[in-house]
Amino acid sequence: MTVVVEHSFNYFEKQGEPLTREMDKIVELRNVSAGYGTIPAVQDINLSIEKGSFTGIIGPNGGGKSTLLKIILGLVEPWTGQVRILGQRPERNRHLVGYVPQAATTNRRFPISVRQVVLLGRLAGRAPAFHRYQSLDHDIVDQCLARLEIMDLAERQIGQLSGGQWQRVLIARALAVKPVLLLLDEATSGLDAGVSTQVYELLRELNQEMTIIMVTHDTMALSSYVNNIACINHILHYHGESALSPELIMQVYGCPVELIAHGVPHRVLEQHGGLS
Repeated sequence: MTVVVEHSFNYFEKQGEPLTREMDKIVELRNVSAGYGTIPAVQDINLSIEKGSFTGIIGPNGGGKSTLLKIILGLVEPWTGQVRILGQRPERNRHLVGYVPQAATTNRRFPISVRQVVLLGRLAGRAPAFHRYQSLDHDIVDQCLARLEIMDLAERQIGQLSGGQWQRVLIARALAVKPVLLLLDEATSGLDAGVSTQVYELLRELNQEMTIIMVTHDTMALSSYVNNIACINHILHYHGESALSPELIMQVYGCPVELIAHGVPHRVLEQHGGLS
């Protein structure tokens, strides 16, 4: 049986609900502040992500980038402000969001196969102990494995994978959700330039079908793949087209940054009309 996994912007149309201008905003944060204990991580964030965009989130370590993704996922509750995913609170539409965590944060010594990892994406918030996978789940997993070109690794234990192979497994698991929004946290961290390029080309292809938000330090992505950037260092310094002024980079990072694309240093920073 052939199953088509739909990654569609027309989710609401298929539910009999017409699309509106508000629904063009996949993610919307209004005056959001959050943190851990009494320590703030992000403050007074106002951010709208449009349908079909590919947004790169940049900023220094500890500046709140990963926390922002967790807020969008509904894993971190804001102290103040509102968060809407497809017009609803994050927990209402979490099943429409695929998430790729930092690869270094996962325990690859756990005795689980590639297929089993990707199959976890079909849980969509349900408790594993009470969920029985259906044939549809297995068909969708097969399609994701094939799309990520890792079908031959399906029964391999995850500790036997290279860094690039493991990154593809994590993306396949996220796609098994059938998302309309894909979040990635440092998708190419620790990968060499050639493998990173393969991952970015895959994300470029996926962006034709879904909205993507990616936390990254990789300037290759900024100069060649994303179409807008959010600069965060606890507050949102800038959100707009991926052309940044040296002054803004200095403001966010505290030092000049020379962007490098495809391994060749060159200036891609331009003067910008102002912050937003």
